[in-house]
Amino acid sequence: MNITIHSSFLPHTDPEASLVFYRDLLGFEVRLDVGYEGMRWITLGPVGQPSTSIVLHPPTANPGITDDERQTILELIAKGSYFGVNLATDDLDATFAKLEASDAEVVQEPTEHPYGVRDCAFRDPAGNMVRIQQAR
Repeated sequence: MNITIHSSFLPHTDPEASLVFYRDLLGFEVRLDVGYEGMRWITLGPVGQPSTSIVLHPPTANPGITDDERQTILELIAKGSYFGVNLATDDLDATFAKLEASDAEVVQEPTEHPYGVRDCAFRDPAGNMVRIQQAR
């Protein structure tokens, strides 16, 4: 059996701001951009890695949730407590500098952790935690 990660989902609250972050700053390519009833699902992924994608989705598109639950979801996203993703780069310092210069919200500057990972962290426009590790 061969199982891979095909796609992972992250909520977005502003599709255009999310495109700027993931496409223009991180360099991901847009693979699909699907609209339905005023909402958008945007599939992006690293260039040269067609089998790995992130799907940015409207967080409250589920018709089975209440208004209170919608509000709670949006509050958790804004705090960075709802979803997140870990990425890797071959040049953490250059990636950090590019994102910092763009006014992306810095959560953690590049840090060497005692468990062997060097990483930094940002919030995307929705508030999702985006951790970026130095590839080793």
